[in-house]
Amino acid sequence: MKNHFIIWSTLLLIAILASACKVGKDYERPEVSLPDNFRNVSFADTSSIASLPWKTFLTDTALQNLVNKGIQYNYNLQMAVNRIGIAEAALKQAKAAGLPQVNLLVSGQYNRPSNNSLSGLSTSSFLGSSHIENYNAGLSVAWEADTWGKIRRGKEAALATYLQTYEATRAVQTQLVADIARGYFNTLLLAGQLGIARQALRLSDSVLQMTTLLKEAGETNSLAVQQADVQKQTTALLIPQLEESLALQENALQVLTGQLPAPLKLSATLGDVTVPVSLPPGVPSALLSRRPDIRAAELALTAANARAGVAQGNLYPVLNITAAGGIESFKASNWFNIPGSLFGIAGGTLLTPVFNRRELKTRYEIAKKEREQAVLQFRETVLNAVGEVSDALVRHEKLAQQQEIAVKRAALLKTAVANAKLLYQSDMANYLEVISAQTNALQAELSLADICRAQRDNMVELYRSLGGGWK
Repeated sequence: MKNHFIIWSTLLLIAILASACKVGKDYERPEVSLPDNFRNVSFADTSSIASLPWKTFLTDTALQNLVNKGIQYNYNLQMAVNRIGIAEAALKQAKAAGLPQVNLLVSGQYNRPSNNSLSGLSTSSFLGSSHIENYNAGLSVAWEADTWGKIRRGKEAALATYLQTYEATRAVQTQLVADIARGYFNTLLLAGQLGIARQALRLSDSVLQMTTLLKEAGETNSLAVQQADVQKQTTALLIPQLEESLALQENALQVLTGQLPAPLKLSATLGDVTVPVSLPPGVPSALLSRRPDIRAAELALTAANARAGVAQGNLYPVLNITAAGGIESFKASNWFNIPGSLFGIAGGTLLTPVFNRRELKTRYEIAKKEREQAVLQFRETVLNAVGEVSDALVRHEKLAQQQEIAVKRAALLKTAVANAKLLYQSDMANYLEVISAQTNALQAELSLADICRAQRDNMVELYRSLGGGWK
């Protein structure tokens, strides 16, 4: 009895001492190089548009409806949400890894050996019976002591993977919100450009009619009529091209929101969507907590760090403790005869790798390299995020300048078309000057619409790159 006490005390002491050890390194965020301010931002301001919910940032009602549909029905986002459920199940499984395994066993056995066999003769001689019965009911317990903290590291990896999946889903939503907004702005752009093209076609038709009348009056020639007609057909060609682009964009936007392709009934124009003069970005360091892709990259690093600890723990001995107990009898009538039918067994094993140690060490080396890879991936994600915000800030400033110039240019060319038409009627300008003025005015209007769309696209891109859109 004393020897049993010593053995069990020794096993428990080993388990306690081993559980106090921990393989691997506790996670620490690696150093990343971050500027004090973003490019084109002269002073630090912690306020950021990324802190706004997307419904507050995107105030257009039609756009809000489209985003709501996308969040509810987009398949990519639904699959991302489903991956959260998978990761949650894996986390629950990992949490149960350190618990003892308890099993209930109930069995009954009837054995009737041959009378001419040794077993049959022995049974008949010693038991006075031609058969043997055995009945057993009991519990068995098996527990792996968390030697070296390997199981704890496994739980850390599972938790980090679960949270990474959650952040990845947020990243999918931020991208979805931005994509829907860009698709919406492009739809408004194409609808506006289609209106511009139709208006230009009416103007070209009026010039053609005027040129035809002047030819009939002998004040111009057939070449002028042909050039005016070519200008009209060139403008007319834009209309089916823009209608095609508009229909394809509407289909793409419907699919993005999980709907079947169909026309969109939109009453707003691109000019109805205002772009604030000031879009505060906050400070670069806030990206570490705001951007879901950065959070996901850091959690991937946390999981890789924990898995390296698990791989290291596999190199060391494993202590397993088992126990079983219950009631057992070779006669059903004596099965519940307590304490005579009671039985119990307990034991412990210490397993250490020998021949597969080289393989386990290689896996550990691979896990460490994967951790280093995750560090590089995290730093690259942070660097790309700062670059995306800086690019959006530069575009915000330069597009505002372009828009101001484009507005003046379009107004001047619109006036030039009216003047050229009057001068042509007065025989003070030729048809080529009228056609040139029309072409330049049409291109200026289309270019201005493109710049307006780019401003709104960039506004959404800045919001996304700062980490907005997931709430």
